[in-house]
Amino acid sequence: MVISIEQKQKRLTIQTVEIAPDTMAIRSLDWDRDRFDIEFGLQNGTTYNSFLIRGEKTALIDTSHRKFRQLYLDNLAEIIAPSQIDYLIVSHTEPDHSGLVKEIIELAPKVTVVGAKTAIHFMENWIHHPFERKIVKNGDQIDLGKGHILEFVNAPNLHWPDTIFSYDAKTQVLYSCDAFGMHYCSDSVFDRDLAVIELDYQFYYECLMAPNARSVLSALKRMDKLGQVKTIANGHGPLLRQNVEELVNRYRNWSQAQAKTENLVLVFYVSHYGYSDRLAQSIARGLIKTGVGVEMIDLKTADPQQMQKLVSTAEGIAIGMPSALDATAIAAVNTILGTAKSKQVFGLFESYGGDDEPIDSLLSQLKNLGLTTIFPPIRVKEIPSETTYHVCEEAGIDMGQYLRRDDKITKLKSLNPNLEKALGRLSSGLYIITVVKGNIKSAMLASWVSKASLKPLGLTIAIAKEQAMESLMQVGDRFVLNVLAESNYQTVMKHFLKRLPPGADRFTEVKTQPASNGSPILTDALAYMECQVKNRIECSDHWIIYAEVEVGQVLKSGFAAVHHRKVGNHY
Repeated sequence: MVISIEQKQKRLTIQTVEIAPDTMAIRSLDWDRDRFDIEFGLQNGTTYNSFLIRGEKTALIDTSHRKFRQLYLDNLAEIIAPSQIDYLIVSHTEPDHSGLVKEIIELAPKVTVVGAKTAIHFMENWIHHPFERKIVKNGDQIDLGKGHILEFVNAPNLHWPDTIFSYDAKTQVLYSCDAFGMHYCSDSVFDRDLAVIELDYQFYYECLMAPNARSVLSALKRMDKLGQVKTIANGHGPLLRQNVEELVNRYRNWSQAQAKTENLVLVFYVSHYGYSDRLAQSIARGLIKTGVGVEMIDLKTADPQQMQKLVSTAEGIAIGMPSALDATAIAAVNTILGTAKSKQVFGLFESYGGDDEPIDSLLSQLKNLGLTTIFPPIRVKEIPSETTYHVCEEAGIDMGQYLRRDDKITKLKSLNPNLEKALGRLSSGLYIITVVKGNIKSAMLASWVSKASLKPLGLTIAIAKEQAMESLMQVGDRFVLNVLAESNYQTVMKHFLKRLPPGADRFTEVKTQPASNGSPILTDALAYMECQVKNRIECSDHWIIYAEVEVGQVLKSGFAAVHHRKVGNHY
């Protein structure tokens, strides 16, 4: 059954389907959503998945986003009278899955709300009237009857501090909420075509799960103690059934690789406050691009002994400070101050609010302890924009590159000198890539550019994974490739090679004109081409971007700049 409406010209539909005996999936399909959570772009919309299990008692696992309020509630009422729901299991309290919890409680006042301790505590402060509740921890069970026994798995930080999984041994379905999901909207309920979804699956992991790789591995260990998992009923995208083992192993392999990184940075934030978690996620994403290890920690739920152990071993610390701290968060910050060491580096960001006293006070205390500031404090006084999140990502990249500087030098010296010189004989052109995406305007020098196809006209660009520009070159994004002239490339090249603080305007003192796709054309360029990204190929420490050329023009006479290197193992 499918019900649909138009809302502000955005397609919203509801799909219900039986996925196992006595088990229904209620999928809220958001076809046209193009931004999500930490403001990473979506190419294929998303879904919010909810599930209903009917034994002798009935359990509803998660609800939906508030934008689906009437659609979801009307659809649910056609399946079951809400008053007959015995348990409402809140996998975590992120609004896209718990947005209709209040409505369900109003329609089913006797329902028992089930969740982790942190989730129940948050809902007590959020729902301002009494409700039945049941706190569950790892290994706890609820017997629904007819063989449906739900066992709970503690899975904090995937990607919310209060996340739990639920496992029904009878149907061998694991309800994993955000884990093992993807932002991919389709009528296909299951993962029938792996090739179609695998890029979105990996992109979702990199954006949301990679910053918590150690937590992913802990959750996987707990999952291994369950019975066989035939279906993973995730919170976003198609459910996993055809490729469960393959896709779970990808999480395992990716997380093991991330957890083995030598440098460790701790990113502290405060859940359920302003935009702290999203800003922290963006900083973590920047750090991961550079190859450092990341551990995200909620100041309100962190274990003091675990914090001491992590802070004592970390090389870097990033702290998100709200304008007001409760007693728990204050104690956590004091733990950081009491354990931090002078050789560590740090950065601060304000999660939302007008009072700068907490961030300024902490800045002074950390400096007095001898820690090194890597990026200026990021002060967020309004609702964060795309630009704000991009600034946070750039700040994470700056910190990661600083920590990895010695590793890079070691690797540069490890290559055979003759091979270095041979690689240097590969000549290349010099180009400036310019992009405007939403409120973000950016540019970078590129030299690994090559023609790739004639029909259609296409080219490839190799971009290092640690480049902030990489986030602006996703499938569907448009950009301008500016070809530098032999006669004046040095001035332009030096300008775009300058190291600027996060968020700085890279077009200062550069003459530009807008292209038809909105990105800047450099007035001093020899020629330009407007392009659209069609595909991305992961290649070790670079992404190979394949783009189709839509339009182009020669701006002046002359020859293109050609770059020759003495050695070819770095640039």
